[in-house]
This record gives sequence, C-alpha cells and structure tokens, in this order.
Amino acid sequence: MALGSDNLLKFTRNLGIMAHIDAGKTTTSERILYYTGLTHKIGEVHDGAATMDWMAQEQERGITITSAATTANWKYLGETYKINLIDTPGHVDFTVEVERSLRILDGAVATFCAVGGVEPQSETVWRQADKYKVPRIGYVNKMDRSGANFFEVVHQIKGVLGANPCPIQIPIGAEEKFRGIIDLIRMKALYWHDETMGADYSVEEIPIEYVSEANEWRDKMLETLAEIDEKFMEKYFDSPSTITEEEIHAVLRKGTLLMEINPVICGSSFKNKGVQPLLDAACAYLPSPVDTDAIEGVSPDDSEKKVIRHPSTSEPFCALAFKIATDPYVGRLCFFRVYSGELEAGSYVYNTRSGKKERISRLFQMHSNKQNPKEFIGCGDIGAGVGFKDIRTGDTLCDEDHPLVLESMDFPEPVIGIAVEPKTQKDLDKLGLGLSKLAEEDPTFTVRTDEETGQTIISGMGELHLEIIIDRLRREFKVECNQGRPQVSYKESITKQVELREVYKKQTGGRGKFADIIVKVGPADADFEGELQFVDEVKGGNIPKEYIPSIQKGFQRAMKNGVLAGYSLEKLKVVVVDGSFHPVDSDQLSFEICAVQAFKSACEKASPVLKEPIMRIEIITPEESMGDVIGDLNKRRGQVEGMDTSRTGARIVKAHAPLSEMFGYVTALRTITSGRATSTMSFSRYEEVSSSVARAVLTEVKGRVDLIK
Repeated sequence: MALGSDNLLKFTRNLGIMAHIDAGKTTTSERILYYTGLTHKIGEVHDGAATMDWMAQEQERGITITSAATTANWKYLGETYKINLIDTPGHVDFTVEVERSLRILDGAVATFCAVGGVEPQSETVWRQADKYKVPRIGYVNKMDRSGANFFEVVHQIKGVLGANPCPIQIPIGAEEKFRGIIDLIRMKALYWHDETMGADYSVEEIPIEYVSEANEWRDKMLETLAEIDEKFMEKYFDSPSTITEEEIHAVLRKGTLLMEINPVICGSSFKNKGVQPLLDAACAYLPSPVDTDAIEGVSPDDSEKKVIRHPSTSEPFCALAFKIATDPYVGRLCFFRVYSGELEAGSYVYNTRSGKKERISRLFQMHSNKQNPKEFIGCGDIGAGVGFKDIRTGDTLCDEDHPLVLESMDFPEPVIGIAVEPKTQKDLDKLGLGLSKLAEEDPTFTVRTDEETGQTIISGMGELHLEIIIDRLRREFKVECNQGRPQVSYKESITKQVELREVYKKQTGGRGKFADIIVKVGPADADFEGELQFVDEVKGGNIPKEYIPSIQKGFQRAMKNGVLAGYSLEKLKVVVVDGSFHPVDSDQLSFEICAVQAFKSACEKASPVLKEPIMRIEIITPEESMGDVIGDLNKRRGQVEGMDTSRTGARIVKAHAPLSEMFGYVTALRTITSGRATSTMSFSRYEEVSSSVARAVLTEVKGRVDLIK
C-alpha cells in the first residue's frame, strides 16, 4: 500500500549548498533553518554554535567537516515546499562529502564569496556538479564585506567556470553600504529590517539612481532567456514590454533544468539579507524529483541489461546508500536517497552488492545530528535507517523481487599516510575498532598493515583530514595514539611493453597445479581511465574462457604491490596472447598465481619508475612578500604557473609542487608573510620522480623495513 503521494513530489526539493571554504555555506544554512521556523535562534559559525556544524572539531575550527542533512518547509506562491537540505564542506580534504551529496541531490546552490569570487574549491565542486548533471543556482554571498563586487563574480562564473550566469537580482550598494537587492523580474527593491533579524523585508520602488542600471541588467536577463526559448525570443524582439513575470519564471526554470543557464542572486547571509529570495529561487527553478530523469541501473545478473525506475511510489522500491555514520545513541546510521517506491520501518531491503536481505528496524529524518523517527521514507526523499548488518557507501537497496544495481560513486585515492599505534597495549583492540568504523564512514580514509614493517598505516586526503581522524579516535573512541611522520602515497609505473611466457607448475602427490600464459604487459592507453586495461586475445580455446577472469584477478591483485618499493601501480595494460592448460591439473587458482608471477617478471623488465603526487597550490599573498613566497616554492621543487592580482591588490600565485615537499607548508607560509598570506592545496596528478628523489625514497623504505626487523 502506498503511504506517500506522488502529487507532493513536485513540491519537494533535494538541494545542497556547495562552495569554497569560508564562502558562507553553513551561515546560509543556519539562516534557512531560522527563516523556515526549524530553529528559533540563529547559530553562528564563529561562536561554535551552528546547528549544522555539530561535531566538536567543526565547532572548534569553524569549518564544516561532514555533510549534515535537515528537512524544512517553505511557503512559496501559496504552496508548502519540502526542502531536504545538505550543507557540505568546503575544504578540499573533505571533498568526498561533496561528491556523495551531489550524487543523490536534484539541485544545488553554488555559493560564492563576493570578495574572493570563484576560488579553487569553487571550481572543484562545480566540476563535481557537472559530472552528476546537477542543475544549480548561484548565490553571491558576503556583499557587506570590504572589496565585495557582485558583477566581477558574475564575470568570473562565466570566464573561469565556463557557465552561463543569468543575474536575476542586482545589489543596492556594496560593502558597508549594502542595503538590499533589486529583483529584476518584478523590478522592485527589497530591504531587510535589522530589528527582526532579517525575518521581515519590505518591497519598495527602485531608487531613482539605480533605475538605469536595473533596466540594463533586466535587458541582459531577457536576452539570455531569449536564447533558451523560441516563443520567448519572438516576444522579446516584438514586444518586450508585454513579457509577464510568469513567462520569465517559466523560461528561467526551463533553462536551469536543462543546465543551459544558472540564475544568480546575491545577499549577505551573516547580515540576514537575501536568504528568503534564495529559498524562493530554489523552489522556483531547481528540480523536484519528478523533474529529473528516471533513474537508470543495470540488472545484477547482466550488466548489459538496463533497468529503469521512475520517480513514483507505485514503482518497486529502489534507493542508494550514500553515507554511513556512527551515532553514540542509535549506532550505525545508513543515509539513503529513495528513487522509487517507499520503505516502511521494520521492513526488509535487498542489498545487490552482498546479495543479502537487510532489516531496517527504524527510520529517521535527520536534523543535523538529531533523528526524527518516521514510519516510512517515500519516493524522492532522503532518510536514514538503523538495524542493518552490512551496508556500505554506494550500495543499492531495492525490492528483492525487482533487483537492480545503481551507478555507485567514484572516490579519489588517498595521497598521504601516517603510521599509528596506541600509547598503551590495552588500547590495541579499541584502535582497531575505531579505525574500522571511521573507514566505513569515509571511503577516502583507508587503513592497512604494512606487510614488511607490521605498522598500521592510515591514509587520507591531506594533513587536516588525518589530524581530524586522530582527534576523533581520541574523543569518540578514547584511544590515545602515537603517530609517525607523514608518508607520501607514491605510485609505481612501467614505461615500456614486454612480452613473456609464464608457466606455473607444481606437482605433489596426486593432482598438481598447472597454468601457462603468454602476455604483453605495458603502460595503459593514454585515454584509458581505470587501473587495469585487460584484453583477451586468446584464440582457439587454448585457455578455456572460465580461466580468463582468474588471470585478470591475478594481475589486479599483483598491481597493489609494485616491484620497486611495494607501492601500487598507477595503470597497466595486459594483453593475454596465448597459453595452454592441463585438463586435470589446471584450475582457476593456478591461473591466478601464474598471473601474479607474470606481473612480477614483466615489471622488472619493463623499466619501472616511481611516481609522486603533485599538488595544485594557490597562494594569496601581499605584494611585499611575493619574492619570499616564490623563493620558498622553488626550494620545495615547486613550479610557478601563473601570477595574478586580486581586486584587493593582493597577489595570487598559482603553482604545482610535490606533496612530499609541502608538509607543514601552512605554518611556513605564515612565518614568511607574518601571517598575512593564505593558501589552498589540492591533488593534481602523479608525475615521475627524478633519479635522486627515487633513490632517497627507496633508501627510506629499506631503512624502515630494516629498523622493524
């Protein structure tokens, strides 16, 4: 029996707020909670009191670390809209939170700082939204700040992001003179009242000194919309004065859903100006679950067979688990987005990855880290469940009689690792439990035991990422850790192709082991995106088809440990040319072992090299410190790729440098510039190291192994 209603779906908005660090995402989220009546007091980030930043680490640092979800209602044009809101982090170390949020959201609000404009992480999250085809509106925040320039940010959105921004508002004043906004659709001025914390605003006539500028930007808006819709274009050229507000809204919505334009609005969340029109724009232009395409998956039995689910409560149940979290009161929580059907508390779901049924004993709608119990979670909604045994991030949950597998998510590989050990032996078990729970929550955090040294190595996306992990171990799991120096996650690669024959033969009493393969092993093709490019060219059944997957599995396993220093291989192409088998002694394990041996033999002959992670760095520094900053980058094997001047007169340095040289860089930069410079760093690519660096790395690896022995 359907408990939900498809009619309500068109009034549902699943949206996220995404931006560079410190653009005001969480501050905007707090205002949304206040104006929708979800909270009765505005929580400020700088006071450590933000509702959406509930973790102790977030409150202390004033940054968002984990994406938080909540649900609010907003009245727009006489209808009540349900808004499922996700506030995402801006720091590059926690980009996985943005990735998995965008995977399940229908729309997004891209927030930009009116002073900083399009910053490095703004580009990253914009590309992530492009990847998942998420329509978005732009919100230029911090219009009250010194140096704020709305029109320059619009110019950057077009030039840097390659987007098609369509301002539907312009500011009245800027910096300390920012008083309100001009709505270009209604051609009215909006002013907020400070005494009501921005809850009330008045709609007035446009000030006389802004009329010509408003007319100019309205004409630009109409011109942009004319390119979207032919009927609108005819009206725009024939009689633009007869264009109605409803027609503008309709074409704005059409263009946004087609991802051909991005409506842009402005405000100052901290000063309580502009948030209500942001909510109106989200309801007016961002998609509902029924506006999005039907979700497409594949059959668990046949990856070539497509399975479609339409956003309807009458369709079989289908959801994607996008996050696992540990709560001290209810245990492990699974966050999921329902694409079709609905899920009742206490019912079973089928996990297509494990092939097992899972009972979801209780269901919740989340409000940050608080749970509101629900009887059911319907189509198009985001909820959380407890009681399951084995659900992981990216799992498809569905009806057992109508199984399908939804496309999962791609997560970047960790680039930095440190060795950890508990300070006391009795904490050893607690450390293992804590690390396994944190690794389950965060797909970009990995734990492994170094086979040669026996050390526990934890790896993540950056120094801050691992610092937060260590802090969480201490606070949540009561484990004090000793930690080693940061270690770079190097990769290995081969530079030429070799062809060889590998025979695995083992004869004991009775049935033996036999496998014989001829393979070409070399670098993967330039346009190949995965790790192992595997090609089967065996003719005439010389190797039976059932053994080919075992050869592939053997190479995949072997790639995790290269021949130089045990680092994983970046990419590899394997072509199985020929081979032979024994009707009695050959089996799948024999061919897998044979492939592992072939990998080692081939890589030793294929001129293996070591590769290191290269980071993209952007530094904003005062002019007078420029020489010192560039000199320091040169010492760190950095390459300056461009310099620019910001609107505030500071210099922007764009560079690339090896991660191994950038540990502790934030502290060094503060020292060089007396604390006046800031920097952002994100992973760019892997690059071959010089022979001197390779020797140093190999010597260090050998030294660590000898020390343990």
